[in-house]
This record gives sequence, C-alpha cells and structure tokens, in this order.
Amino acid sequence: MQQQIIYVTLVVRAYDEAIAYYTQMLGFDLVEDTDLGAGKRWVLVRPPGGGVHLLLAQAASPAQAARIGDQTGGRVGFFLHTDDFWRDYADFQARGVTFCEAPRAEAYGTVAVFEDLYGNRWDLLQL
Repeated sequence: MQQQIIYVTLVVRAYDEAIAYYTQMLGFDLVEDTDLGAGKRWVLVRPPGGGVHLLLAQAASPAQAARIGDQTGGRVGFFLHTDDFWRDYADFQARGVTFCEAPRAEAYGTVAVFEDLYGNRWDLLQL
C-alpha cells in the first residue's frame, strides 16, 4: 500500500494576489487554475521541481478569513527544501521576501524563517 499527501490547503484573501505572490516572489509553478463557478476556483501551485501542491483556497466565510496567515498558530507550518540555500536565500531577498531572522547553521542543515504574503511562517531549508 502506498499513500501520499499531494495537496495542502492554504486559505488566502484572494486568488489572484496569492497566485502572484507564490509564482513571482517564491518562483512556484502555477499547476492549475480552474473556474468552478460561483466565485470558486481550483488553484494549485508547487515549488519548481515538484513536491506537495498548495491548494490556494479563497476564504469563503468570516471564520475562514480569520485564519488567513495564522493557520498554524504562529509556528512554522511549511518547509521549503532547496538544493542550494544561499542561491534561493539571495533570490528571495532580491524579490522582497520577508525573512524573520538571519540564516543559521543547525545540525540538520542551513535554515532561515520567512513569512509569506499573509504572515504564514516558512523554513527555507537545505539539509
């Protein structure tokens, strides 16, 4: 038996601003953007080279909107692995990605925490 997590939902304010951020600022690929009618879309982005897809889901209620940017209670909730930390760190800085700390060396690799458009915390990580 084989199972995989292939999509993770990320609640966003608006589809187009989220697509712009993840594709332009982080360099993710837009995999799918399908109109489902009634203002809903099926929007998938993923890092270049593959991996888990983010399903960008526009908040549809006040309760969902209240979770934007705080889906993990302020903890790092997403881990973006890279094959070249310093290349991607410099690229992200040049694009205006907000880092919460300076890069640091840990026993498991090089890491720096950044925040996305909504304040969700991510590790940029090279093992």
